[in-house]
Amino acid sequence: MDTTPHSMETLFAQLGLPNDLPSIERFIATCGHLDNGLPLHEARFWTPAQAAFLRDAVTQDADWAETVDALNTRLHARPRTA
Repeated sequence: MDTTPHSMETLFAQLGLPNDLPSIERFIATCGHLDNGLPLHEARFWTPAQAAFLRDAVTQDADWAETVDALNTRLHARPRTA
């Protein structure tokens, strides 16, 4: 049984991406603002393996689903204007 806590840092490590907080924030700033109708796993910047992992985490309601949902929310968020 996997008892690893599923944080944003561990999700990025699972995806094979730099997983320190500055790198995560930079990734979100660079790749974020996805169109609302675009499922997270269909974004162009994922490799096929990353996209499959993200899709399966949500469709199978896996242990990762909550963290993937949080990433989905952050990547679809629109910047606030003053």
